[in-house]
Amino acid sequence: MRDLFHEIAPRYDDITVWLSFGRDALWKDVLTRMAAVRPGERALDLACGTGDIAMRLQARGARVTALDITPRMLALARTRNGPASPHWVCGDMQALPVPSGSQDVVTMGYGLRNVADLPGAVAEVHRVLAPGGRMVSLDFTLPPSPIVRRAYLAYLRGVGGVVGQWLHGDPDTYRYIPESLARYPGAEGVASLMRTQGFTRVAWWPLLGGLMAINTGIKARP
Repeated sequence: MRDLFHEIAPRYDDITVWLSFGRDALWKDVLTRMAAVRPGERALDLACGTGDIAMRLQARGARVTALDITPRMLALARTRNGPASPHWVCGDMQALPVPSGSQDVVTMGYGLRNVADLPGAVAEVHRVLAPGGRMVSLDFTLPPSPIVRRAYLAYLRGVGGVVGQWLHGDPDTYRYIPESLARYPGAEGVASLMRTQGFTRVAWWPLLGGLMAINTGIKARP
């Protein structure tokens, strides 16, 4: 995954816009509002990419740490956002280099779907949150209708092939998206994992007719 995102890092922002039908920024605005971060709170943004969500959190007064597994992505984030930007950290969301109970908010944009150990990643988010802390995650999901699901995956494969050939000379570059989505349990599966790990007030909201979703939950207080 690190090698893949190293390759696509310079065009990552473009592909998220194209595959979201231009709604990526709107969805990240919604995620930020749902995170309800307050000035001075500690926020951790995972799979931060070039920093879209991290910068939104910082603009609301949070003390932000932004983590990504790809050094090249972090270098672009630093260049793009300047010296007053969040604290950038290279790390794996399956083994967060963050003390337990240290964060008030953990956010993710298109991150959970790409981890090898999804239950482990959710457990790590729960570990680093303080009691009463919030998890908010935006990602692709699978629509309930089998017909729509097949059409959606076919669309992602087709568009990914065209864009991959155009930008990188390799039609398979962006086909990781439908492949990862086919293995992903979707928003309902993530919600179930969150409950198993001890999150309360777990919920999810569909976006784009159920093709995308935002998962939320709160770490229970003792």
